[in-house]
Amino acid sequence: IYDCALKCGLPPACLLHATEHAQIAELLSFDHLVDLLIPRGSNAFVRYIMDHTNIPVMGHAGGVCHIYVDRDADQEGALPVILDAKTQYPAACNAVETLLIHRDLASTFLPAVTQLLRTSGVQIRGTREVMELLPTEEERNTGASQKEAVAGTCGLPQENQNNFPAIMEDADFTTEYNARILSIKLVSGVEEAVLHINTYGSHHTDAILTENDQTAEYFLQRVDSAGVYRNCSTRFADGYRYGFGAEVGIATGKLHARGPVGLDGLVTYKYRLIGEGQTVTEYASGEKQFHHRDLSD
Repeated sequence: IYDCALKCGLPPACLLHATEHAQIAELLSFDHLVDLLIPRGSNAFVRYIMDHTNIPVMGHAGGVCHIYVDRDADQEGALPVILDAKTQYPAACNAVETLLIHRDLASTFLPAVTQLLRTSGVQIRGTREVMELLPTEEERNTGASQKEAVAGTCGLPQENQNNFPAIMEDADFTTEYNARILSIKLVSGVEEAVLHINTYGSHHTDAILTENDQTAEYFLQRVDSAGVYRNCSTRFADGYRYGFGAEVGIATGKLHARGPVGLDGLVTYKYRLIGEGQTVTEYASGEKQFHHRDLSD
C-alpha cells in the first residue's frame, strides 16, 4: 500500500503504521489535523475509537443482522437464503445473527430450518419457546429432564455453553457471533419483528422473506437500518456488490454517508462562485432576481 501511495504522488508521510496503544491515543487527539476516521476491526476496537475522539468517525460498532421469515414467505425458497446469510462467510459484519420466524410457522418451518442449519454446522440458540420445540423424538424418549433435553438440542459444544446459554433472554439478542451460531426467536407478526430489530439490532442490514407486498412494505419502511432487504441474503450489503467499487467502510449512522461506502461516498462539496461584482443588496431589493436554473442551460 505504501509503495502504491508513493507511485501515485502522495507524500512519504501519508501513511502511518501505528501499533501501540499510546500512538492510537495520540492520533485520536488530532481533531485539528485529521478530517475523518474509518476504523475497521473488532466491535470493541471500533467502539473504543468512537468513544475516545472528537474526530468524525465513519463506521459501525456491530453487525447484528436479522432475517424475518413472514408467515407468507416461500418456505422452500427461504432456506437457501438463510443458509447463505449465515454460512457463506460467518465472520462478516453482514452475516445474519438472529432469525425471527412468524409463530404460525413454528411447526413447519422452524424444524426444517434448524435441521438444515445444524447439518451445516451451525449451532442454535433461542428463546425458551423455541428451544422447547426443538428436541427430537429420540431425545424425548431418553428420559432426560426437559431442561437437559432443551440444552441437548442447542448444538453448542460443552465448553461454549457458559458463554452462550442455550436459552436466551431478550438482552442476549444484541450478541454478534461472527461464527456459525444463530439466535432464533418466534414473533407474532411483522410489527413485533420490526420492534425487535430496532431495539436489539445494530442498524446494519436486515431482511424480510415474504410474498406479501403489504407486509414487505411495512418492514422496508419501518426498519431503521442502513440496508433493508426483501427476499435475499443480508450478505449483499457490500460496496463492491452495490457497484461502488472498492469499499472503504460501512456506516450505520443517520448522516452521510450511510451503508456501504465507496470512494465516491467520501467526496464532499466545495462551492466555487465566479461573479462580476454582484452584491446581495441588489437581490434583496428586487433589482435583480435569482433564477435557480442549471448553469449549463
